[in-house]
Amino acid sequence: MAMANTNIYVGNLAYSTTSRDLEEAFGRYGTVARAQVVSDRDTGRSRGFGFVEMPDAGEAQRAIDALDGADLGGRKLTVNKARERESR
Repeated sequence: MAMANTNIYVGNLAYSTTSRDLEEAFGRYGTVARAQVVSDRDTGRSRGFGFVEMPDAGEAQRAIDALDGADLGGRKLTVNKARERESR
């Protein structure tokens, strides 16, 4: 059975940060399955946060440890394991 990807929350992004920028930053620490900057549905503008999925839990933890508080685009990132969405 395949392990689920580790879903990582990335906050305090500069509005100019792209999904590709996230993929490159996290890719230094391992394989990135998916990187996505969340954008506003109406304006298409970045909402200042995103998510990165990494298949290897060890690589994901190294990326979290290295990038939490790191500078990307002039902003100090907030990086941690994403909490599961509560089902309503």
